[in-house]
Amino acid sequence: MTPRGIRNCNPLNIRRTAKDQWKGLRDQQQDSAFCQFKSLEYGWRAAFYLLTRTYYHKYRLYTIRTIIRRWAPSSENNTEAYIANVARLTGIGPDEPLGIPLEQPARWMMLGAAMAIQENGTSSLDYFAMLRGWEMARGET
Repeated sequence: MTPRGIRNCNPLNIRRTAKDQWKGLRDQQQDSAFCQFKSLEYGWRAAFYLLTRTYYHKYRLYTIRTIIRRWAPSSENNTEAYIANVARLTGIGPDEPLGIPLEQPARWMMLGAAMAIQENGTSSLDYFAMLRGWEMARGET
């Protein structure tokens, strides 16, 4: 069966909130917990927007450990295992700064891909949609 995050075109399983105004949301939100997007590109766009603009610039979270602790809190996840898996997949140490997103885009895309693998498994990822989503997120001010 296709993982929930892929069915929802939401590869990082972004939770729904009362303030959701993401571009590309489906008109009908039928998942009570997670956002549903019209395409994977829009889901990736939202994920990269959150990671680079909200987590990096607003909250000043620069490492895998600090990002994952906020993204996947221990009240809902095995956060330390999530951190270890993302660090292993990316080859980036959990406490190593990822760098400025515009200067180190590959590191941020690896982070996103590794988080999507953690959330959904490996067989359902569309890396071209991920790259298009990155471009969509970076092309906006």
